[in-house]
Amino acid sequence: MSDHNPGLRPWRDIARRHCRQIMVGNVPVGGDAPITVQTMTNTLTTDIQGTIDQIRRCEEAGADLIRVSCPDVESTTALKQIVRASNIPIIADIHFHYKRALEAADAGAACLRINPGNIGSAARVKEVVDAAKSNGCSIRIGVNAGSLEKDLLEKYGEPCPEALIESALDHIKLLQDQDFHEYKVAVKASDVFLAVAAYMGLAEAVDCPLHLGITEAGGLRGGTVKSAIGMGNLLWAGIGDTIRVSLSAEPEEEVRVGYEMLKTLGLRTRGVRVVSCPSCARQGFDVVKTVQLLEERLQHIRTPLSLSVLGCVVNGPGEARETHIGLTGGGNGKHMVYLSGVTDHHVQDADMVDHIVKLVEAKAAELEAEKEASEGVKAA
Repeated sequence: MSDHNPGLRPWRDIARRHCRQIMVGNVPVGGDAPITVQTMTNTLTTDIQGTIDQIRRCEEAGADLIRVSCPDVESTTALKQIVRASNIPIIADIHFHYKRALEAADAGAACLRINPGNIGSAARVKEVVDAAKSNGCSIRIGVNAGSLEKDLLEKYGEPCPEALIESALDHIKLLQDQDFHEYKVAVKASDVFLAVAAYMGLAEAVDCPLHLGITEAGGLRGGTVKSAIGMGNLLWAGIGDTIRVSLSAEPEEEVRVGYEMLKTLGLRTRGVRVVSCPSCARQGFDVVKTVQLLEERLQHIRTPLSLSVLGCVVNGPGEARETHIGLTGGGNGKHMVYLSGVTDHHVQDADMVDHIVKLVEAKAAELEAEKEASEGVKAA
């Protein structure tokens, strides 16, 4: 079996842009660290339990980092309890009022998302930087095409890549003037072409980690496509150290879409990679329903492994040779199951989904045991 492994196929290799590394809590971002996947809560931060429950769902989906909005003092007060309950680092989303940044840093936020330019005077920026230093916070500079500074809009006439980059560099200078270097930068836009051009230009101009996103991308389907085109282009070019897929959907869906992007490009592996056909009249079972059921029931698997689900024998055996477990439709409700690319046994319609779930769970346990044994040998 020659399962998907970019390291063995040079034409699949992506050379990531070299940059320095920062820490967001205990999670490294940039350098040679894995590209992290993050999302943002959409509950009221003052609803402490509701926010914690949402964070739990995002953790289960695989989120490495999560952002929480802090628009008022009640939110930063609630943040302290939320931080204590979270198993992943919290990024505090701050706009305009510098005191919210100070409060969030003191409340235990691992990172502050700010635009230094809209915090206020140099003295206020210094206070925020001092609070970040004292509390071990990093900072994410968030430039957005929808909220560019008035002088840049007057200079360029409209949001454009040059304006976004200039804004980012201006904000970076404000932090560097305070001898602060634990920052990452985003130059987001809802226009895919604008965002990609801005990120590509910024990637050449700075050595800090970059946070990727196509802002306000839309609903689950449209936003996924839009984000995949924009962020996929950048990731394929080696640009990006942490990503957030902005969808009008539940935040755990953003996490799942983010991982699918990274899995597709071979940049991150987590959970089951499903290869399935769109189905047609040749199918030996209901492929669409079967894939939906399997994806739902296999969400708890974190071990990287591959599963092919093909409705007939036209491409089924070929795809099965490339995956850990394969299912190919046969006649009379009797379907072929492949293990490590080799035909192993048959399964009937009624038992099919339960049977495949058990096989995947067993394979995941086997791979985890192999991994632990290998790591034990290396340690010895």
